[in-house]
Amino acid sequence: MKRRQFLYLAAVVSSTPLLAQCNRRLSSMPLESLPRFSSDSGLLDLSLTTEHSSDFQVGKQSVKRMTYNGLSPGPSLEIRAGDSVRLTVSNQLDEPTNLHFHGLHISPEIDNVFREVSSEESYTYEFQIPRNHPAVTGWYHPHYHLKVASQIFGGLAGPLIIRGKLDDIPEIQMAKEEVLILQDFEPNLPDEDDVSTLAKRWGREGRFQLVNGQQNPIIDLPQNGLLRLRLINAAASRIFQLKLLDHPWFLIATDRGAVSEPQELGTLSLSPGERADILIPGQEEPGEYRLLSLPYDRGLAGMIQVMSTHAKSVPGVALPRETTLMTLRYVGGKRTSPLPLPKALIPVKPLPTPSTVRQFELSHGIDSTAGSNSFLINGQSFVMGRVNTQVQLNQVEDWNIINTASVDHPFHLHTKRFQVIERNGKPEPLLDWKDTVNVRGYESVKIRVKFEDYTGQTVYHCHILDHEDQGMMGILEII
Repeated sequence: MKRRQFLYLAAVVSSTPLLAQCNRRLSSMPLESLPRFSSDSGLLDLSLTTEHSSDFQVGKQSVKRMTYNGLSPGPSLEIRAGDSVRLTVSNQLDEPTNLHFHGLHISPEIDNVFREVSSEESYTYEFQIPRNHPAVTGWYHPHYHLKVASQIFGGLAGPLIIRGKLDDIPEIQMAKEEVLILQDFEPNLPDEDDVSTLAKRWGREGRFQLVNGQQNPIIDLPQNGLLRLRLINAAASRIFQLKLLDHPWFLIATDRGAVSEPQELGTLSLSPGERADILIPGQEEPGEYRLLSLPYDRGLAGMIQVMSTHAKSVPGVALPRETTLMTLRYVGGKRTSPLPLPKALIPVKPLPTPSTVRQFELSHGIDSTAGSNSFLINGQSFVMGRVNTQVQLNQVEDWNIINTASVDHPFHLHTKRFQVIERNGKPEPLLDWKDTVNVRGYESVKIRVKFEDYTGQTVYHCHILDHEDQGMMGILEII
């Protein structure tokens, strides 16, 4: 068993006293970076095997995970704008799967969520990253309808990094960099059949919060240097509300690229699918600084309180609690003077005035045309082959996303990026590039998007993945 796999599994046993021991022991473990594969001579050529890994033993307990090449999370893939990709998926699961390249602006014919890679079959994705593609922190994960939540919660996710102009800024080039996959895990859910109806309706969560498969790893912060963290929320439902205690940290990029200049943060909220690039200057008193995952109410607190003891016993329902997600530790560096933050990053130009305005209502109910009682967008549940929205190539549109439910629904648009213009009728303070935005209960969010470069069919959906699997998804056709 690989050391990283062992550390990961050492955190997932059912005995409470033993868990406490593991938690203390793992808190002193350094972060183990994910294996990295980079493009060579303009080509990234790699095979990914998806399989069940059930031979991990912790005491008398065997833990099952879904893995890419035996790893959960999967290896980190790194490409430059203009490079080509040849990625072969070999499916050794006992169910279909596929790949979604979350964060990439490529043709929906390539990033095709309707594709099926059946059990014991392989498929090769081949494409080129556009030469003008922005530098982004993306990720790859399965997107086979009705299996998305279980496969991602089961462990299938990995980073997909596109390097570009942001990475060439001198101060950022000199920063130490770590790619961090944030997940949660529930050892009492070895099989999909064990997930309760309640957990699926709310969106499943695990009790254990992990960074690259570890609990509370230590990350070294060079004295007088800069640490760049690429954060990816790869959880199926959990919203991470993050706070770095007693230490400044700065946002330099969101889902689809850099912001115009570093933004100092208090707390950082990442809903499933969202990403953030952070710079942390090593200019405080040497010591250890904790990054907390704060309790966050997705609109379920009242229901959990009413259910009280029963909710605590339901696998896949995790009660909100404060957790130390990871710890930063100062280490000696070569610099005798502080490395400054960059003053400017990449300009974000506002999109032009839209030619069309649409409304998307997120709700729960019955769609008789789909024959289901589930999650709805504009009164419709997802039906394979039914186009819900049709747009014109190169058209700019405003989409008003209105959540009429009491629970959060993160809204994700495939292939395209957008700018958040308003929230509850008030202008959004930060202009940035997004592909996922959280819409809280009874909240409205206006996004602006230009449908450029590619035609074809893709999707938009709630990124609480149980909600997506239960119908909160629509097909978008660009003509």
